[in-house]
Amino acid sequence: MNSTVKTILKIFAVLLMLSGIIWALQGLNILPGTFMRGDPQWITNGAITALIGAGLFWFTNRK
Repeated sequence: MNSTVKTILKIFAVLLMLSGIIWALQGLNILPGTFMRGDPQWITNGAITALIGAGLFWFTNRK
């Protein structure tokens, strides 16, 4: 895998992790302001999204 593709995948992975964390925090009613607030489904969706992002980040960093 060339370095440009790795860089793009790393950026995408970080964005996935950040989105997932934000969704989970909104589902936990910690971050206010959207329809996701207090909805347990978004805790699960956010956790899964963050884990997929972490897995992608790990995959792009391995040799």
